[in-house]
Amino acid sequence: MKDKSTERWGTYESFYVELSGKKVADIVITNHARMRWIDRIEPTRSEPAEIAAFMWECLKQGRIEPYYRNENDVFLIDDDLVFVAEFTELPDERDLIGEPLHKMIVVTFLGRMSVTIELRDLKSYYSWLRHSRRMTLIKNSRKRK
Repeated sequence: MKDKSTERWGTYESFYVELSGKKVADIVITNHARMRWIDRIEPTRSEPAEIAAFMWECLKQGRIEPYYRNENDVFLIDDDLVFVAEFTELPDERDLIGEPLHKMIVVTFLGRMSVTIELRDLKSYYSWLRHSRRMTLIKNSRKRK
């Protein structure tokens, strides 16, 4: 999906979609993201190619937006589906004016806000998770003594 050839004189132009200042030319779905997709989103369309095609359609239609203004790793699709992504530059890939193109690596899918209400405020959700894990560890250490 990342390459598109043009008709004139054999020139070649890479296809990309801009997201948060990055020119996304390729999407990679990690195994962890695939497992989270199956568990939390949709078990029927579970192949990485199907998930990547869905992500491309959302990118092209402008349905993906950052979750926070200042952070560029958590994103929303249709104000509901929350996912985490990292960006790396593609080696030897540039657009027509010479700027680098990026690969979006989908790290994980956190879920849908409509299903998991806690996703509406990720910072408090993560602090709650850290606290509950710490309390579990404290309880377990008391049992061992």
